[in-house]
Amino acid sequence: MTLHVNLGEKSYDIVIERGSLKKAGEYLDLQRKVLIVTDSGVPEAYAELLAAACREPVICRIPQGEENKNLAVYETLLRAMLEHHFSRKDCVAAVGGGICGDMAGFAASCYMRGIDFYNIPTTVLSQVDSSVGGKTAVNLGEIKNVVGTFYQPKRVLIDVDVLKTLPVRHVSAGLAEALKMSVTFDEELFRIFEDGDPLHDPDHIETIIEKALRIKIAVVEQDEKEQGLRKALNFGHTIGHGIESLCLDGSLYHGECVAIGMLPMCADGIRQRLLPVLEKLHLPTSCRLDPERVLDAMMHDKKASEGQITIIETDRIGAFTMRRADREALKPKVRMVTI
Repeated sequence: MTLHVNLGEKSYDIVIERGSLKKAGEYLDLQRKVLIVTDSGVPEAYAELLAAACREPVICRIPQGEENKNLAVYETLLRAMLEHHFSRKDCVAAVGGGICGDMAGFAASCYMRGIDFYNIPTTVLSQVDSSVGGKTAVNLGEIKNVVGTFYQPKRVLIDVDVLKTLPVRHVSAGLAEALKMSVTFDEELFRIFEDGDPLHDPDHIETIIEKALRIKIAVVEQDEKEQGLRKALNFGHTIGHGIESLCLDGSLYHGECVAIGMLPMCADGIRQRLLPVLEKLHLPTSCRLDPERVLDAMMHDKKASEGQITIIETDRIGAFTMRRADREALKPKVRMVTI
């Protein structure tokens, strides 16, 4: 299956096909120097499969973990390209999760003012969400994704077979991003979470990936640089990013933080439907953090301006509202999920 992202000159395809990593040379232009960015948590075989299809591969394996999504590690990617004499005609390919994709895309966007970038996501989270849409970034201090660019890939290659090596906790955390989209955009997708067993049914996983990507594509095509509609994809992220900024040690994954962050943004009736879904997916519904520290991190987020943040709320599955809120308005919401 191929989905198309229509962004004019920046348009690209998303190929969804089991076993496609083994056939990467058929889908990607790899007859040049290719910086393959992967991390220590990704099976080495995945990067090696891609390297076998490249004319001149350079594998750069970065340390796993959100704490390594920083400018120092980012610099190692740029230096690797410089030391191997990469030109504007060469490219970068990410083989890994959201961190690999963000950092590889950012490096590609800046090296020689921009070279080609391919994304081969290997986690549920990156397959349903972060590999599409062109957001690239690194963290600075405790603030997530505050340094980065919008830079679209040339192609995205999604091989569902690679998910077999993921721990269940990673699958759950990734599904939180698709669940987020179902709550605000697609009641039919939400019912798959309610009635199905996506953690253990491969068919459900494939359906969820496709439906989530169709939502993401539709939003990005209308609002590439998050000036309006794309902000709706931040449902759960306002409080979630505040929590995650205090958990860069890996105690909570990104998707787990988003799961917690969704609950205060739902009307009571929606929250009662969402809670059992989160529990079925083994996702947390609260965390042990100082609410004031969470609020501090939220107000330093890149989405905050003039002491306010645009928050996404819902009182009906498949719909959402946006409004601006200040620290005082957000305080009771944060306290709802911090203990």
